[in-house]
Amino acid sequence: MQPSLYPLIAPAIAIFLLVLLITRLKLHPFLALILTSGFLGSAAGLAPTAVVKSFEKGFGGILSSVGLVVGLGTMLGGLLLESGGADRIANTFIGLGSKRWIPAAICAASLLIGLPHLFDVSFVMLVPLVYAIAHRTKSPLMAVGIPMAAGLYVSHGLLPPHPSPTLALAALHADAGRTIFYGLIVAVPMAILSGPVFTAFVMRFLPVTPGNGLFSPAAAAAGDKAERPVPPLGLVLTTVLLPPVLMMIRTFGRNYAATGTPARELLETVGDPIVSLLIAVLFAIWSLGIRSGLTLPRIQKLLGTSVAPAAAVILILGAGGGLKEMLLATHIGDSIAHWAVHWSISPLLLGWAVAALIRIAIGSATVATVTAAGIVAPIAAATPGVNLELLVLAVSSGGLMLSHLNDSGFWLFKEYFRLSVGDTLKTWTLLVSFQSLVALAVILLLNAAVG
Repeated sequence: MQPSLYPLIAPAIAIFLLVLLITRLKLHPFLALILTSGFLGSAAGLAPTAVVKSFEKGFGGILSSVGLVVGLGTMLGGLLLESGGADRIANTFIGLGSKRWIPAAICAASLLIGLPHLFDVSFVMLVPLVYAIAHRTKSPLMAVGIPMAAGLYVSHGLLPPHPSPTLALAALHADAGRTIFYGLIVAVPMAILSGPVFTAFVMRFLPVTPGNGLFSPAAAAAGDKAERPVPPLGLVLTTVLLPPVLMMIRTFGRNYAATGTPARELLETVGDPIVSLLIAVLFAIWSLGIRSGLTLPRIQKLLGTSVAPAAAVILILGAGGGLKEMLLATHIGDSIAHWAVHWSISPLLLGWAVAALIRIAIGSATVATVTAAGIVAPIAAATPGVNLELLVLAVSSGGLMLSHLNDSGFWLFKEYFRLSVGDTLKTWTLLVSFQSLVALAVILLLNAAVG
């Protein structure tokens, strides 16, 4: 057997082992991820102490940002539900038209809300609304949850300032304005097909059965809530949109505030995802809590109750980060990159294929995009007529392909919607894979039209 094939074998065995531990042996995903990571680190030739250190590094790396986001976002969601704010937004969605238009409406809203900030932040913020809308319209949870995730992931995968397209933009020296323009052209059919259309297909042919929800609108409606004033829609929307607005101000304000100035420092601070969510939670304590008649002791208890179910989500996300670190230790991405330079195909297809393979292998869309962009950059420079902006989009969309058990987004979707691994593969994994293929098809059509 060729030595260069070894980096592919160990990860494949590890993923199979992970699926077996969770689905057959019914081991908790957190423990299964730890055991699988240990096996993979040992298979990569790491010493036992190095395996532990690598896992700790991956665990801490993912939780340094996502853990805080999940905690703060869950608190914000709890206040949104308890105050009746989620019901207020849900009623607005319901009033836009018949129930069959809700998947399209939530997908469009998610696409816009997801533009200025990270997928994890947007997802955690919108999950309570998904539960509220599904409860009020008596719709299946996934009929609202899938189009929400679809809209967010289109923004995450294609449009700057999200990490993957931004890094590909820099690596390939493409024009940012044209990349965003082409990205929006690709995003519209991608959102339509992967949002309401895909949802209708999944709900008809691949029914899923979520477990007990992380948020319970029915429970939130109990007690003295009916006797308290419901916050007005404008105030609720202000609270929900405060994080993305602050992050958007940071993004566009950089053009007007010089680096190193107090104004730039303020922009960078309040526009940070964690700080902006913290500001939103503090604002929500007044706008959705005190103003709605909740006492401070009641708010304190509510925040504690809201964040408790997120503990399991945070642990699983951290363990997923540990597995990703072990996958990096096998150097599987380097092996794929070494083989890819010998493939004689179009740079657009090459960039997409390399990013897709690395994404499948290690789970990180950002690492996959950066690696693939570095591979195709010299090839694109030596190939006349390559549209660099479309190449950025091709590489970025390849990084969306086949999210599965080694991706934190997979576990985020699974745990927040209380799905089994099998149902998450049938919904989330199928969704993002379909998005990647749709994006590639539209990019190739655009390339033929403008080339």
